[in-house]
Amino acid sequence: MRPVVFSARVGGHGVHAVVDSAVAVEEAGFDQVWTGNDIFGEPGLVTLAAIATRTSRIRFGSGVLDPVSLHPAQIAMFASGLQELSDGRFLLGIGAGSDVFFRWAGIQPKKPVVRTREAVLAIRELVNGRSPAGIDGVAEGWTEQALLRFARPTPVYIGAMGPQMLALAGRVADGALPLCLPPSHVYSVMDRLAVGAGKAGRDVSDLDVAACVWASISDDRATARRLMARHIALYSGSLSVEALKSSGLDPEEFAHTQDLMLQGREEEAVDSVTDAMMSLGIVGGVDDVIEQCAQLIDAGVRHISFGPPMGPDPLGALALLGTKVLPVLRAQFAG
Repeated sequence: MRPVVFSARVGGHGVHAVVDSAVAVEEAGFDQVWTGNDIFGEPGLVTLAAIATRTSRIRFGSGVLDPVSLHPAQIAMFASGLQELSDGRFLLGIGAGSDVFFRWAGIQPKKPVVRTREAVLAIRELVNGRSPAGIDGVAEGWTEQALLRFARPTPVYIGAMGPQMLALAGRVADGALPLCLPPSHVYSVMDRLAVGAGKAGRDVSDLDVAACVWASISDDRATARRLMARHIALYSGSLSVEALKSSGLDPEEFAHTQDLMLQGREEEAVDSVTDAMMSLGIVGGVDDVIEQCAQLIDAGVRHISFGPPMGPDPLGALALLGTKVLPVLRAQFAG
């Protein structure tokens, strides 16, 4: 069985803040760090280059680049450059991107699964020194001259949520970045990835599947829980009703919390978050977090990716995870 991988997803206000967080992730002993790149949002390509030069050990990835605002050939070129800059530590995360953001720019892209598939297949050829021309599943129009001058092989991950995108990741990607709300959702994610992998004659165990979870950790357990409750309240209206039902959660509880948020009654909304709703994330003190992570690993999860809100002090939360949580989990699941 592969060693367990631990990663952190970092964001922030400005390039310097994100890079400082990535350095903290490396110092805390994580295996990977991921950061975003959104049209009109995080300038991830700038941040990733800075992370490459400010870190020395940790693998780092784009979570995620979209093949709409950036052409697949450009993505392949940037990926190869980041591989050179980091001595091979870069992981390329690809996602469909936001149709809402694209509309702001007057862009009307192909359907999400189609554009992601076409891009991933083309990029895989390009970073391996080949032209995508004539490859099944790649968009038409590529020619044999479509070759990178400085190609460097790069693992490709897909940011996937829905069944079709997960199946695509199983078929063509080296890894997947599914948001697992609640964390136990990773089991159904693995089933859907396995369907895609099977169709391609692959084994899902060969993929690096990051169970991307919300996390909040603090020595003050009550403070950690309150922060997670606030995070859940903030996103209470953005969660799929079907996904909540399939996880045994009550959509009406989330609707009630959302109503309070819309009325500007934020503290009441936070108070309304029930223990069942809190199961959307990994939350609490050190022992709580160790127990929740251990349950996932014991059930077969091989990669846990910790994401916002992290804790009342995000950098302190990273240090707490690195000094008190990860060593215990690594020792417990070493063999």
